[in-house]
Amino acid sequence: MPLYEYRCRACGHQFEALVRGTGQRVCPSCGGADLEQLVSLFAVSSETTRQANLQAGRKRVRKEQRDKAIADQEESERHHD
Repeated sequence: MPLYEYRCRACGHQFEALVRGTGQRVCPSCGGADLEQLVSLFAVSSETTRQANLQAGRKRVRKEQRDKAIADQEESERHHD
């Protein structure tokens, strides 16, 4: 049984639903039936994707640390002026 993602056009609630046939689906938030089926992407987990994600995360952390150091330095210089 496939799992689909939907967005309610009435209230904007986004949810997943397990589809068990051709019955009418309704929004669990507001009960509305005007739903938009969203395109879902699947995830692949492999050593290559894990390494790529790890490298991207480390790069993001280094950038955040560098940006914080620059901001701290600028703040320190402003207080000494």
